[in-house]
Amino acid sequence: MSVTATNSDIERAADVLRAGGLVALPTETVYGLGADAEDPTAVARIFQVKGRPPSHPLIVHIGAAHQLDDWVEEVPATARLLAEHFWPGPLTLVLRRGPRVPLEATGGLETVAVRVPDHPVALALLSAFGGGVTAPSANRFGSVSPTTAGHVRAELGDAVDFVLDGGSCQVGVESTIVDVTGGAPAILRPGGVTREDLEAVLGSPVGVPASSGVRVPGQHPSHYAPHARVVLVEPERVVAEAELAQEQGHRVGVFLPASFSGTEVKAHAVVPLPGALEAYAQGLYGYLRELDQQGCDVIVASLPAEEGLGLAIANRLRRAAGPRGVA
Repeated sequence: MSVTATNSDIERAADVLRAGGLVALPTETVYGLGADAEDPTAVARIFQVKGRPPSHPLIVHIGAAHQLDDWVEEVPATARLLAEHFWPGPLTLVLRRGPRVPLEATGGLETVAVRVPDHPVALALLSAFGGGVTAPSANRFGSVSPTTAGHVRAELGDAVDFVLDGGSCQVGVESTIVDVTGGAPAILRPGGVTREDLEAVLGSPVGVPASSGVRVPGQHPSHYAPHARVVLVEPERVVAEAELAQEQGHRVGVFLPASFSGTEVKAHAVVPLPGALEAYAQGLYGYLRELDQQGCDVIVASLPAEEGLGLAIANRLRRAAGPRGVA
């Protein structure tokens, strides 16, 4: 992991947060746009900069699992177990909001999403700052999430008061969000911790409901979307669909499955996908940005098997291909 942020950078970032400013910070998943979680004015500025609807809740990042009690009303045994096993790490827990969390950070809900990031720069900032940091992805609402500091600067520019550079994100897709407010735990957004990992710790199946009464980040129909239109087809149709769109006059980018490695495709740009899901997840958002930068107006892709990290990758691709302009 290439980390360029210095101790003085981290101290400066902590000062910016204390002053009510916004700091872009690296995590193991994606770069976040951070504000003091207890400052409603600073939190409101996140929504303004991102163009994010104020009803969409944010995640509060804390520095260690033992701090969870400071931010929520109560910690059920299941939540404690998951925190002990997966924090720091790409797992977010949804619990009842404690008094320290303003409603501006929860989208007006009485629940709050909390996690401990697994990145040395993020943890150093949380330690130096001494509080919680609300941090959705550091990009315009609905667009491709940033996995490098360069992505943040290119998209948000001077709207961010300070950018901490922590190198490329290692997981590459957002955290798994699990509702532990009552009853059986449920995955509300697949992410860096797999369903299989959760089930191994809990000793029971974990559902992934198609919808939930609890609002969390990443549920918008169109999300993680490049400028190009994303078209999803069966893996065996990727090459034919890409070549057809190219013949129709589109500038086509194609995600070529590893099983088609070496296949020549008549398309504007081809991204050969890695065989390992971990590498695919890490590179996913970069691939989407790359095809945008190459001027593609259509991206043809297929969904991986929804096992392990494939569940999170498929979720992101479906939303990237979702209907644009849906409120």
